[in-house]
Amino acid sequence: MILAVTGGKGGVGKSTVAFNLAAELRGVVVDADLGMADLPASRGPDLHDVLAGRAAPLEAVRESGPVAILPCGRSLAGARAADPARLCDAVEAVERAYGTVVVDCPAGLRADAGLPLVVASACVVVTTPSEAAIADAMRARELAREFDAGLVRVAVNRAGANPPTARVADLFGAPAVPIPDSERLGRAQSSGQPVRSLAPASARVVEQFETLARAVQSCRA
Repeated sequence: MILAVTGGKGGVGKSTVAFNLAAELRGVVVDADLGMADLPASRGPDLHDVLAGRAAPLEAVRESGPVAILPCGRSLAGARAADPARLCDAVEAVERAYGTVVVDCPAGLRADAGLPLVVASACVVVTTPSEAAIADAMRARELAREFDAGLVRVAVNRAGANPPTARVADLFGAPAVPIPDSERLGRAQSSGQPVRSLAPASARVVEQFETLARAVQSCRA
């Protein structure tokens, strides 16, 4: 299964949701934001190299960390050398080898933002409760619809005390899962760890990622 994690607005926590979902699903997370990569990186070939034809997709997957990841480079030269048209083939190669792939999509509605949705069978849309973020996420949801990437859930990140989950669910036509504000979540992401590694399994934020993962698994079944 290939799951795209998308959202219209940058800074809503899309990468955090993708990383933690990959951990829950025991899959590989692919950092497909070719110009503004945000997931953990390390030495070795990365997605820029894969898309430039300098490395094979499986060669670039890192299995040594808590979450298997195909990272993306950070250099402008790497981004310029990458051919986005190779992305679908690269993600499909990872899926064949690992079974489950979670793709962290670029923010916004640029042409490269739609590429992971072309190859994905399903998607999770990420937003925050702000009206601007919801409006941008709705546009991302429409883009996913155009490419037949079925919407599994809407993740309402930094949900606050009274998240608008009912309204969001009504707008998007899919259940909304609130991801609570969590200092441990931010600390885990900064250290390249899923939040489960720093929080007990009963913590609310861990429970919500479990809820998202179960919804994805039921979609796959």
